[in-house]
Amino acid sequence: MYLALAGGVGGARLARGLCTLLAPEDLTIAVNTGDDFVHCGLRICPDLDTVMYTLAGRGNPNTGWGLAGESWRTFGALDRLGGPAWFRLGDEDLATHLRRTHLLAEGASLSEATRQLCDAFGLSHAIAPMTDDPAPTVVHTDEGPLAFQDYFVRRRCEPPVRHIDYSAAERATPSAALWQALHSPRLRAIIVCPSNPYLSIEPFLSLRGVRSALEEASVPVIVVSPIVGGDAVKGPAAKIMRELGVDSSAIEIAKFYSRLADGIAIDDCDAALAPAIAAVGLRAHVGPTLMKDTQGQVRVAQSVLDFASLLAGAQTDKGHA
Repeated sequence: MYLALAGGVGGARLARGLCTLLAPEDLTIAVNTGDDFVHCGLRICPDLDTVMYTLAGRGNPNTGWGLAGESWRTFGALDRLGGPAWFRLGDEDLATHLRRTHLLAEGASLSEATRQLCDAFGLSHAIAPMTDDPAPTVVHTDEGPLAFQDYFVRRRCEPPVRHIDYSAAERATPSAALWQALHSPRLRAIIVCPSNPYLSIEPFLSLRGVRSALEEASVPVIVVSPIVGGDAVKGPAAKIMRELGVDSSAIEIAKFYSRLADGIAIDDCDAALAPAIAAVGLRAHVGPTLMKDTQGQVRVAQSVLDFASLLAGAQTDKGHA
């Protein structure tokens, strides 16, 4: 079985490709919850919902978040009433948050609530939050510390980032699904989706025991670079990298994961970076990484699985040497 660590649009797209190729019992998708928050009294889990909607074929292809064919009457009315409509929830999307909040109020864990929502959307593959505990990411900027969604949505990622605080995740325990997948005797590879390393993946690594589990993994750990041609495919990853004083390149992504991963998948346009990535200690796999449609998602997923098999074979050969 395979474990995918996912967050945001890039993670959701690769997860959909993996679901097309792998049976439900052969894939666990763990999802970042560092950007979760409470809005209008409702528990909002943006990354979990993006993955869930994408896998269900209900995601909005234009925005990458929310539901396709959405209407906005409720939050339009809320705005006219002077309510906090800066984080917009579509009318059908609102039902997801109402149901989740109700389940949590009844005593369900976030994992249990996620499972029930996925069942309602007809999904058979396992989607799990990275933790059932609160683990909010705080972004420290030139304007001071900002809660994640204040930075990401209300301020549109505009304030320069100086530091990112994962202390809540450091106090949190990995979800049972994530922990069991990390230690499963059936585990064949760990795939880090092309998600923002600072906003989507570092929260995973800050959870108790997760970083060491990846460092000590006996199976290949593969990263798919979210940086293509020096820029992020979607989102503020490149901007944040520059503000934190590192180049926006696949090389820097390789450095970020150098102690955790065995290989990194980079796009064809970054093929010339492969020798520098090898010097960092990771094996580079060059191929298409853009996933604009279902065909592209499946193509990249198959390439990543082939890369995992190649690295697993190399590890076995090394073990017999």
